[in-house]
Amino acid sequence: MMSNSATKPLLLWLDLTHDRSVEELIDQFRAACECRLAKSSSLSERASEQQPDMICMHFDHPDALGLNLLLEVKRSVPSIPITMFTVQHSEELAVWAMRSRVWEYMVLPLTSAEKNRYLRSLAQLCEARRGTNGRTRKASVERYPTFPDSIRLTAKHQKHQALNQVLQHIDQHFRESIDQKDLAQRSGMTPFRFSRLFKEVIGMGFMDYILNKRMDLAKELLDNSQMPITSIGYEAGFKDPSYFARAFKQANGCTPSEYRQAAHPHKVEDEVELDETTAAALESLIPGIRA
Repeated sequence: MMSNSATKPLLLWLDLTHDRSVEELIDQFRAACECRLAKSSSLSERASEQQPDMICMHFDHPDALGLNLLLEVKRSVPSIPITMFTVQHSEELAVWAMRSRVWEYMVLPLTSAEKNRYLRSLAQLCEARRGTNGRTRKASVERYPTFPDSIRLTAKHQKHQALNQVLQHIDQHFRESIDQKDLAQRSGMTPFRFSRLFKEVIGMGFMDYILNKRMDLAKELLDNSQMPITSIGYEAGFKDPSYFARAFKQANGCTPSEYRQAAHPHKVEDEVELDETTAAALESLIPGIRA
């Protein structure tokens, strides 16, 4: 986002408190910042023409579900810094926040001196970001720190704990074929119980989650590599180029080549994207060629 340096910083707020008390905190920043309250926790870098300068996540008593959402937001929009506001505070939580690469960790209630220090730092950050030319390279979250022991063991936390090993396994093997029944058995659950718990905790079905992981990797490779589109599909875990093209367009509203061209408008695209019929025909020939 490029804008005049005199423009107020744009803060996008996510209310993760149990009593929905974020408005009181937002009021402390309205004079110096433009504040918007997110209507949902689903964020996208392409969601609006004007990206926020800062994502502010307000917690009263953080639980595992809320902290996991922070990591998901960080992964989804890595170019936008995050400030974590929290009432509950511990050394472990602060260390976790820093390891998760939040830009700032703020303990509530704020003193005037702390708020003014934050606003000065925010102004300097906005000036530096808005004065930077070129496109920021995306970066995936490289690790997911273990939740601190001081985080209270809510029912949601306990449910999430039951899936921790499953999520780690998916992170490592989502490009391969993953058997949901096998994971359910490893977790000591029936396939029905596993499927129901997964959707309740993660917010989407098992196969949708796998598909999203593959799509995220495909988009990262389209953004940051010169790999051919067919190779990107294979690398992301799609065994069929035509299915990769269909699934990508359904998820993103454009083909992989259109996505890459939008990300690099001045790059001459020398790769021809195959139509579904041609891609399917080529795929059928590959075993014979390799033999």
